[in-house]
Amino acid sequence: MRKNIVAGNWKMNLSENDAVELAKEVAEIKVENAEIIIFPPAIFIPTISKLGLKLKIGAQNFYPKDKGAFTGEISITQLKDAGVSYVLVGHSERRTILKEDNEFLKDKVNAALEHDVKVVFCCGEELTIREKGTENEFVKSQLVESVFHLNADQLKNVTIAYEPIWAIGTGLTASKEQAEAMHLFIRETIANHYNQEVANSVSILYGGSCNPSNAKELFACPNVDGGLIGGAALKSADFSSIASSF
Repeated sequence: MRKNIVAGNWKMNLSENDAVELAKEVAEIKVENAEIIIFPPAIFIPTISKLGLKLKIGAQNFYPKDKGAFTGEISITQLKDAGVSYVLVGHSERRTILKEDNEFLKDKVNAALEHDVKVVFCCGEELTIREKGTENEFVKSQLVESVFHLNADQLKNVTIAYEPIWAIGTGLTASKEQAEAMHLFIRETIANHYNQEVANSVSILYGGSCNPSNAKELFACPNVDGGLIGGAALKSADFSSIASSF
């Protein structure tokens, strides 16, 4: 069965000292029924990994080739050597700012799984899509074009994170009903493409401005298995409160 996950995406924040201290504080969070993952800036991953903390460490980005003339990029093999066991793929910021499309994200999914690194695959719609009422079709296309080529065993190493982009930093808020509706749709879409057993094995996280004040009601939704946390992950007290919401 699927597991509860609370993942902290630190994005491009913190100094090395602050990152180390935050990692140590997060490692002290006692949660029995959820897995905790942190996604620090890549430059801090080796340092945090060497601390030997009881934490899963993920990378925010990588290039889907093992080596080569790709100036400034980092490969999945290099990240794995540094201690990474998870990677983010398809985050809305990578899609919108760095213009990563579904075909490129498919290559990243393949590269990660080929090297036994688990994937947190992000999907979600912008406000214009939501206003048209085509959010389900949009999210389904992201899954079909980047993930659904995998077989059932491979898919079990993928966690889905739903990001309602329209509810991130806009002043708008996704209700628990809206979050649950999309999570249910994603699970039903997986069941239709694979089967119900596979759908029940995939964790689906909510990634739309999850914080200590709304985490408990969101995590109580039947198809919400945790959160991909942004800003609130930078404060250990807030992150601990979210992780304890199960």
